[in-house]
Order: sequence, then C-alpha cells, then structure tokens
Amino acid sequence: MESINDPNMSKGFTMEMEKIHNTQLKAFGEIVDQTTELCQSHREFVKSALDTCLKKCKDDEMLFDTIQTFKRDIVQTRASLKAKTHAVSERIFEIEQKEMQKEDIIPKIDKLKEEQVKRKELILSQHKANKVRLKNLQKARGVFQDHLGMEIRTISGKTQLVKGEKLQFVFRNIKPSDLNSAYIITLGINQDGSYQVVSSDPALECLPVLQSQLQKTNKLPTFLANVRKEFISLARC
Repeated sequence: MESINDPNMSKGFTMEMEKIHNTQLKAFGEIVDQTTELCQSHREFVKSALDTCLKKCKDDEMLFDTIQTFKRDIVQTRASLKAKTHAVSERIFEIEQKEMQKEDIIPKIDKLKEEQVKRKELILSQHKANKVRLKNLQKARGVFQDHLGMEIRTISGKTQLVKGEKLQFVFRNIKPSDLNSAYIITLGINQDGSYQVVSSDPALECLPVLQSQLQKTNKLPTFLANVRKEFISLARC
C-alpha cells in the first residue's frame, strides 16, 4: 500500500502510461496514414482501371462498328462483283454472238464484192455495147433519115414497163397518098442491155417476132428496115 501511495511510483506509472499512450497514438497515426495512403492508392488504381475499362469499351465499340462497316462493304462488294460478273458474262456472250455473225457476214461480203465486180464488168460491157449501138444508130440515122425520111427522137419514159430514156423512130414516106403521115415505133433498153419495143403507132401484130429477132441478133438497122416494111404493108391494106 505504501508503494502504491508513493508519489514517485505514481508519477512513474503515469509517465509510463503516457509513454505507452503516445507510442500507441504514434502507431495509430502511422496506421491511419498508411490506411489513407492505401485508400488514395486504391482510389487511383480503381480510377485508372475504370478509365482503362471505359477506353477499352469505347475501343471495342469502335472496333465493332468498324467490323460491321467492313461486313456491309463486303456484302456490297460481293453484290457489285456478282453484277459485274453477270455483265461480263453477257458481254462475252454478245461478243461470241457477234463473232458468229461476223463469220456469217464475211462470206456474204465476199459474195457481194464478187457480185459487185461482176456488175461492174457487166456495166462496162454494156457501156461498150451501148457505144457500138450508138455508133450504129448514128450510121442508121443518116441512111434512114436521108433516104427514107425517118426521124429519130429521144424521149423520157413515163410508163412502168420501161423507165429511162427511149428512142422514138418516126417513119414518113410510107403512105403514097400522104407522104408526111407519121408511123412511129418506140424502143427502150433493158437493164441487161437488150432492146425492148415499148409501143408502135399504128400497132403491128408481128412486133413480138421482130423484137425477138432484134434481141437475138442485136441488129437495129435490120429491125428498123423490117418495121418499115411492115408499116408499108399495113398502109397498102
């Protein structure tokens, strides 16, 4: 009891208690500081993790949108490619058809060229023949006009039978009672260069025979002489 009541003992105990209390306070303060630091560090870690997660989510969303865009582009590209492939196939088919037509047309063109050459040769031949006919006509004209009173006229055709220029032969000195009376025969030239009787005035029943002989012999003076004879025989009936 004396020791407890000893003032020195009580003072020492109190000091020891204060020392222990201060030590505990210091340790508690350190713990509080460490806890505060840990909390702050945890907050920063959580905030950083949250920011990272948010950024990752945004990146994932952008990536998803990009993937969807790529998918749409792929679908459009496939559709466009399919349409282009179909168009190319149709174009190839058209080219093949044109090649087949070309193979058919080339022989036709060659045939047309051959026919054109033949027509050209025929035209040249007809031209030469027409020159000969013209020369013969000029000779016959002098003979018939000077000695037999025949007139040769050039007229334009208006009938469907023979188109183009025609030659009209007017005979006079046929009828003894009327020497100026005109007996007329009109000739045309067919595409093949042969003569064709268009008309006669007055009409002669033997004209088809005379025309056939003319087309066979191509001798116009002989034909005109025979026509004149027929006109004379008709005038004397």
